[in-house]
Amino acid sequence: MQGAATATLVGLFVVLALLDVPIAFSLGLSALATIVIFMPGQGLSTLAHVVSGSLMHEALMAIPLFIAAGLAFSRGGVAARLVRLARLVVGNLPGGVAVVGVGVSMLFAAMSGSGPATVAAVGTLLVPALAQSGYDRGFAAGLMAASGGLGIIVPPSIAMVIYGLLARENVLRLFVAGVVPGVVVGAALMAYAMWVSRRRGYGAGRVERGEGELGRAFVEALPGLAAPVVILVCIYGGFSSPTRVAAVAVVYGLVVELVFYRDVRLRDVLGVFEEAAVVSSQVLVIVGAASLFAWVLEDQGVTRGAVTWLSRAPVAPWLMLLLINAALLVAGCLIDAISIYYIFVPILLPVVKQMGISPVHFGVVMVVNLAIGQATPPVGVNLFVACGISGLSLERVSRAALPMVAVEVAALMVITYCPFLSLALLGVFS
Repeated sequence: MQGAATATLVGLFVVLALLDVPIAFSLGLSALATIVIFMPGQGLSTLAHVVSGSLMHEALMAIPLFIAAGLAFSRGGVAARLVRLARLVVGNLPGGVAVVGVGVSMLFAAMSGSGPATVAAVGTLLVPALAQSGYDRGFAAGLMAASGGLGIIVPPSIAMVIYGLLARENVLRLFVAGVVPGVVVGAALMAYAMWVSRRRGYGAGRVERGEGELGRAFVEALPGLAAPVVILVCIYGGFSSPTRVAAVAVVYGLVVELVFYRDVRLRDVLGVFEEAAVVSSQVLVIVGAASLFAWVLEDQGVTRGAVTWLSRAPVAPWLMLLLINAALLVAGCLIDAISIYYIFVPILLPVVKQMGISPVHFGVVMVVNLAIGQATPPVGVNLFVACGISGLSLERVSRAALPMVAVEVAALMVITYCPFLSLALLGVFS
């Protein structure tokens, strides 16, 4: 009976996903059908209990706030001012404008906590700028799609909020652990962009800089530059919850845009919160559906069986980590990040704990895997955003992004097998 229930659950999910049914409905309907057919004693009250219970966590309150903060910054002129300053500083270097794209993505990631938001805000400015500087438009779009993944690695990160909730880990500790790995991935993309630019002769022109222009650009960009500092100070300064950090991010973003830059009017603020509510509802629907799917897996003994099998497998820890990374990378190509967390964390976390691996470090490894998944076809959300910005086909942007994905995978291997990169700052900000 359990085998039939599991086959129905997984098979129906695969069929619905192949029919291009939205992931939340694929997860929810397959779980609901399994409950009705094989678990009649549970009743539909189980659905309400599991779904509502999965949403009754304080940490989830941070998600709409981080989304609102990202929207506030992206609707204003923060990204434009950061791009202008960065171009004046490094624009004359080989690949300088490409480096600007990755660097500004890292800065914006520390404001938004979201990959697609980072691609949309930075890519809207950088894809045309890169094209005007002589870069191939496909390369520009692929670079923005790949560097957009920094949005969920560099803290604050919505993905880390979800992992912390499932793993029962302190979310602020996860934020701290993500700083150095985010820099590692960003530096790897910068190095690749400079190498390609040298080989192909991209960005050979000079960025003209008038007298005093650099100073003026710095002053204009200062409120935006201070945003990541303010957020990170809140994280390292002992704020007790990610929700409070997210609230500070929203308030700071609105103050910067309303008072300093005046790019957002007071009547636009309501639109920011309306859009944040819509995006948050989409995220939380997936959370509820994925939690129900994971509950059925647990009830049918699939989770326990997988944990037992993996724990007894005669595999060295380094090889197990390699296999886990491979599984997560493949899953990231096919399923959204939230669903992967709810399916894989209950299975993999006990295994890595038994191997003596820090749950915080493993959380960072998972986040980097899923950041890479955002730039891989066929469901890489960053690719679709980059296509919309650049006007190019998914095939062309995907082809341009694949070498950058390979670079990110190499950075992932370094992060996986060098846990001190994730854990070093935890000792400093204990």
